[in-house]
Amino acid sequence: MRNKFDRQLSQLNAELITMGSLCEEAITNAVKYLVDGDEKGKNDCLLADRQIDQKERDIENLCLKLILQQQPVAGDLRTVSAALKMISDMERIGDQAADIVEIVPYVAGSGLESETHIKDMADAAIQMVSESVESFVKLDMDAARRVMEHDDLVDDLFDKVKQELIKSITGSHDTASHDSISSHDSSNSHDTTSHDTTEALIDMVMIAKYLERIGDHAENIAEWVIYSITGEHIS
Repeated sequence: MRNKFDRQLSQLNAELITMGSLCEEAITNAVKYLVDGDEKGKNDCLLADRQIDQKERDIENLCLKLILQQQPVAGDLRTVSAALKMISDMERIGDQAADIVEIVPYVAGSGLESETHIKDMADAAIQMVSESVESFVKLDMDAARRVMEHDDLVDDLFDKVKQELIKSITGSHDTASHDSISSHDSSNSHDTTSHDTTEALIDMVMIAKYLERIGDHAENIAEWVIYSITGEHIS
């Protein structure tokens, strides 16, 4: 009986690794679509999101089998319970990557994405997702704690992106104001340009916010890893 349970736990770990990899793909392709305008990145992100949803259902079914058929106790039950919590966070990560894809057309051509640390945010979030899942599989509490500490980096980058975007829009307004003094006839055009840039700014802040939330979900996963090992849920 224990051998069967161990085999199913190994399968659970493998499924979680696959789901984590799909999350990484979703984020990577969403940002690729943002930075390069690559339609393939958009399609691959949305595909990964659908696969993440399916993987969540598969893992839920496996966890229920482990609970109902094997009746795990103590540490084993915590492991399965933590996995159920983790896949909920990973499913949200897929959704937020897809949300980024939906916003991208509204910032296309603004140039804002090249003026910020948005790519650094994405790289940091991807690393957090990867390491949080790995820490669960390896039962590595130190690695889980490092993931939680890494969330501060994502938060700092979010603040930096916001400041960069504010600086960018302020510069755009200053330029428009200067031009309007030189040519009153084109003031309507400048107003339109300023409005469009402001809208793109708001959308870029939303994209950065989604990446910050992805970091939060990765931190949640790390917290559940620690719970699975110690039985204590920290937040």
